[in-house]
Amino acid sequence: MTAARRPLPALALGAVCALALTGCSGGGDGKDAAKGDGRPELKVSGAYVPQPPTEEMAGGFLTVRNSGDSGDKLTSVSSDVAGKVELHKTVEQQMQRVKSLSVPAHGELELGRGGNHLMLMDLERKPTKGQTVTFVLHFQRSGAVTVKAPVEATNYTRRK
Repeated sequence: MTAARRPLPALALGAVCALALTGCSGGGDGKDAAKGDGRPELKVSGAYVPQPPTEEMAGGFLTVRNSGDSGDKLTSVSSDVAGKVELHKTVEQQMQRVKSLSVPAHGELELGRGGNHLMLMDLERKPTKGQTVTFVLHFQRSGAVTVKAPVEATNYTRRK
């Protein structure tokens, strides 16, 4: 009689596992699609501009997090204090202007000292500590996102 009972718990466990796996699948009822429709979901944080030592150019730093199911690209940036804003990446300790910067699905684009960053050129006014700089970030898929960045001390570095 004991041998006859053993298959029943094993069968029940198998059925529970099968149901659990079915519940985790992307199933065809469309309910999971409402959570993530395959679009980027961007959030910008930690934006700041160090007070520049000269009146010619400044740097801009921030983080773009993408919790969406597809990537996006930062294609251009405008600012209220600069005639133009360039996208730069740092390769072997040298800045290179680029046309876009990728924001991967379920990932982030970090713009920080020594790496990818914004270069504010043709300054209309020198940003000074305590002021705010407005950036309009233009993304390939997500459109424009406006960000207010405080101007910090020249040597300021954001803590993570």
